[in-house]
Amino acid sequence: MRVVFVCLGNICRSPAAEGVMRQLAPDWTIDSAGTGGWHVGDAPYGPMQEAARGRGIDLSRLRARQFTATDFDRFDLIIAMDAQNRADIERLRPAGNDTPVRLMAASDVPDPYYTRDFDGALDMISAAATSLLADISASQAR
Repeated sequence: MRVVFVCLGNICRSPAAEGVMRQLAPDWTIDSAGTGGWHVGDAPYGPMQEAARGRGIDLSRLRARQFTATDFDRFDLIIAMDAQNRADIERLRPAGNDTPVRLMAASDVPDPYYTRDFDGALDMISAAATSLLADISASQAR
């Protein structure tokens, strides 16, 4: 399974989701990206790295990149952190491509860059990642 997680800048939510999912599904190809390009090449935001490190998740080697239309062909599933990210992703969808794009959770994952609630975002991401893994595993078993 090849999955990419997408948020706005690829420095908080999506790298956190990448780190969480790499622990849950080590055999999958996991990546993350941002819809914006402001932070391309940057490491995840320090406070998010610190919160993740407190849970045994090392984000230090990750670097931000921007989501592109070619990602629709590179991944089996695209996961957006919020509805605006999903809309921005869909605007890049190549004609005829049917790669699923879904939201990470039942509601938007708040951006901790602005809310400052890094642990709350990680809680939500971890719960959603566990559900995502169960959903995909169940569908693959059918």
